[in-house]
Amino acid sequence: MYDIKALYEATSVEHACQLRIEHPEAQIIAGGTDVLVQVREGRRAGKELISIQKLDELRGVTMEDDGTIRIGSLTVFSHITHDPIIQKYINVLGEAVDMVGGPQIRNAGTIGGNTCNGVTSADSASTLHAWEAIVELTGIHGKRYLPIKDFYIKAGTVDINVAEGEIQTAILIPKESYENTWGYYLKYGMRNAMEIATTGCSVNVRLSADKKTFDRVRIGYGVAGPVPMRAPSAEALLNGKPVTMENIELCAKTVLEDINPRDSWRASKAFRRHIAVEMCRRGLIESVKRCGGEI
Repeated sequence: MYDIKALYEATSVEHACQLRIEHPEAQIIAGGTDVLVQVREGRRAGKELISIQKLDELRGVTMEDDGTIRIGSLTVFSHITHDPIIQKYINVLGEAVDMVGGPQIRNAGTIGGNTCNGVTSADSASTLHAWEAIVELTGIHGKRYLPIKDFYIKAGTVDINVAEGEIQTAILIPKESYENTWGYYLKYGMRNAMEIATTGCSVNVRLSADKKTFDRVRIGYGVAGPVPMRAPSAEALLNGKPVTMENIELCAKTVLEDINPRDSWRASKAFRRHIAVEMCRRGLIESVKRCGGEI
């Protein structure tokens, strides 16, 4: 049984924003793969819910005139994985979200829900950080845009202004972020499927024209701190350096300066630090290969 106080169905984005103003304590629900579980378990029992499930304008992947890739917040994981724009330009995002749960979850869970729940283990989060995604928020007074690193405030909390009636409406990937860039995502868990990440690592690289030099490197982690994060020290070490195994090994070790995982029943802090180094190393090697480089 689900203990729900009331369910309000939004008929448009504007209506959803107005409902947030009228019911500030209500929880937004789309696919329900997280929210309904929490209601059933009692953590959100007796809550009011605002459903945005029928807002088809928030579904799908499109490319804007300036080359920005726009992913509607209600786009489900299975759509993202198989979308031709994603497959052509940021295939690693499709690969990452294809590791979420099982087929039923991937056909219902949305990219908006996966980011708005604010958890560090979300499979999309480290990849979106590594690709410098922009979060589009829409409220009663218009739109607001935030770099995804600023969207996450603390564990389980993101920057959505309920007083303005805001809801997340899209994830944007600028052209400069994905152009001539290839990446790889690794997820470590206790099972190969239907598993929450013990640690996740998403790497992408852009090489020089001769494929001999790292032009730009970005490394994102999940479950390496209270929120998804980048590894700026490691990135800076490799940018502009020759593509060599020695440099990759040094970069991978340097991520320990940036991450701060915790002990939990899933894994110890020491183990997470250990696998973070190896995941970065493997991610860099595979990204270089996808870019056409050689190690």
